[in-house]
Amino acid sequence: MTEGVLEYTRRRLVRRRWISGGIVAGFVVAIIASALGTGFQVRDLYRGMPNIITFLVEDLLPPRFSVWRRFWKPTVETVAMSYAGTFFAVIFAAPLGFLAARNVSPNPVVMQIARAFAVFMRTIPPLVWALLLVAIVGIGPFAGALALGLSGAGMLIKSYADSIEDIDPGQVEAVVATGASRFQVLMKGVVPQFLPSFVSWSLYRFDLNIRSAAVVGLVGAGGLGFALSTSVRLFRYNEAAVAILWILGLILVIEYVTAFVRGKLL
Repeated sequence: MTEGVLEYTRRRLVRRRWISGGIVAGFVVAIIASALGTGFQVRDLYRGMPNIITFLVEDLLPPRFSVWRRFWKPTVETVAMSYAGTFFAVIFAAPLGFLAARNVSPNPVVMQIARAFAVFMRTIPPLVWALLLVAIVGIGPFAGALALGLSGAGMLIKSYADSIEDIDPGQVEAVVATGASRFQVLMKGVVPQFLPSFVSWSLYRFDLNIRSAAVVGLVGAGGLGFALSTSVRLFRYNEAAVAILWILGLILVIEYVTAFVRGKLL
């Protein structure tokens, strides 16, 4: 009996080693294939280092701080469209999150449709939404806010649904035992447990939207990204450096603010 157990253990260890070795070999092959497919060459990167250093030292630095006031309005636009995009995403995703949760969805078909819709929304990145919306509504922060809202809705639907599915069923069953209606069960048994996750995920989406706003602005959706893109197109790289510093500072401030609000609310 003991010998059989030892033999089984030995075979299991050998199988694990072969599987681990196959996974490592697969990663190595993927890295090599990626390098060959993209034409990546360490030699070319090394040869290009002097040009990179020259660009950083002579063109990008030092930043032209005299134009910092020019980026104040784009900063306000970035915050505004990030907030508007987050608000739109939350309003849009909250009901769909309940429909996509297995434990509260009224129907399995409705659940699958809501989850499929969330997958579709998440598949399209904010930059693609921005390209489409700039063509539809024109250049400006309105297109950026819509792009951030649509891309954020897909993520929040899934996050809300997963959070609802993780609630304690015991509390829900206790409310059901009192003879409460379905709406009362949701409001008394589900929503109180879901609320902390709702706040946390919503603040996290706002934090992400600040970063994404700089990207969507590069295609004409307003904000600091658009100001940065304009400076680069005009070869004013020292002004672009100021825009980059503005973006960095804004991200740090918003991250601190969201962490503070999350700590106070949760």
